[in-house]
Amino acid sequence: MRLTAILTTAFLLLVVTVSSADETEELDVGRNYTRLFFDNDISPIWNNMTDQMQSALKTESALQDFRKQVQDQIGSEKTLVDERVEEVQGHRVYIRRSLFAKLGRPVVISWTFDDKDRIAGFFIRPEQEPAESPYLGYMTQAELKLPFYGEWYVVWGGRDIEDNYHVVASDQRFAYDILIVKDDSSHTGDGSLNEQYFCWGEPVLAPGDGTIVAVVAGLPDNPPGVMDADNPPGNHVWLDMGNAEFASLAHLQRGSVAVSEGDVVEVGDVIGRCGNSGNTTEPHIHFHIQDQPGFGMGAGKPAFFRNYLSNGAGIMRGEPARGELVQNAPNADN
Repeated sequence: MRLTAILTTAFLLLVVTVSSADETEELDVGRNYTRLFFDNDISPIWNNMTDQMQSALKTESALQDFRKQVQDQIGSEKTLVDERVEEVQGHRVYIRRSLFAKLGRPVVISWTFDDKDRIAGFFIRPEQEPAESPYLGYMTQAELKLPFYGEWYVVWGGRDIEDNYHVVASDQRFAYDILIVKDDSSHTGDGSLNEQYFCWGEPVLAPGDGTIVAVVAGLPDNPPGVMDADNPPGNHVWLDMGNAEFASLAHLQRGSVAVSEGDVVEVGDVIGRCGNSGNTTEPHIHFHIQDQPGFGMGAGKPAFFRNYLSNGAGIMRGEPARGELVQNAPNADN
C-alpha cells in the first residue's frame, strides 16, 4: 500500500467556513486522531471508521501496516506548519501540514468526520506541486461552452493545488470536476445511492464542435464511495476540436453514451449522461483538454469557456474556479 493509497471518501464535497469556536474543538479531535495514528494506537481509529472506510481497508491490520509504512518513509513529526478545519456538506475535515524527519517537504494529513462523528475519510501524502506546463499562457482556440444544462458547482477547478488537486498531473493540469448542489449538498438522503445525487443522469453536452475520436461506454457505475482504480476515467469520450485541442468528458453513466467514434458533433449536442463510473467517489462530470487524446498522455491545455455566468455575473471568456456556481448565459447556444 503506497503512502497516498488511503483517500477520503469525501473527496468531492463542498467546502464552507467553520466558526472559530467550533474550529477549536475540531482541531483537538483531528490532533487526537493524528496522535493515535503515530503512537500506533490503531484500534480506536479502526473502531470509529465508517463501514465504507473499513470495507476499503478490509482489516484493522491493513491500517496497522499502513501506519508502519508511513513511519518508515517519513519518520517522526518535527514541526507543525499549519492546520485548519473545513465544514463540508455535513462533514468536518481536519487538515494538517507538518514537516517530518525523513522528508524534505511538508506532509498533508487529513481526517474527515461525518455527522455521527465517525471517520469517513483519511489520507496522508507528501505535499505536491503543480506540474510544469508549456501552456500556462495558452488561450483555448475552440469556441468552448459549458458541457451541461442549468447551474452546476465547480468542486475542483483552477491553477493552484489548493483549488484543484488535478494540477499535479501533466495531462490534467487544467481539469475540472463539476456537479449540482442544492442547499449546500450534492444529494438527498444519506448519499448511499447514485440516484440520490442531483447530477445523476443529467445530460452531458459537447463543449465544442468536433469529431469523436474515442469512446468507452460499457463500464459499470460504482456505488458512491466505491472507486474503480483500474479504469480511472470510467465511461468517457474524447472529442477532437481541432488545433490539437482534445476534450475529455469522463465518469459517464453506463449505457448513456450517445456517440460513436468518427461522429461529428456540434457544441451542445448530447454525448451522454452524468454517471459514477471509474475512479470517482460520487456522480459528477470530469472535464479537461489536452494536446493529444488518451489519459496520461500529452499535456493539459487551459479551458477558457465563453459566454457564461459565474455566481450570477456574466463572463465573456474565462476559466471557472473552485467554489463557483456556473451556467451558460441565457443567450448561449446550449
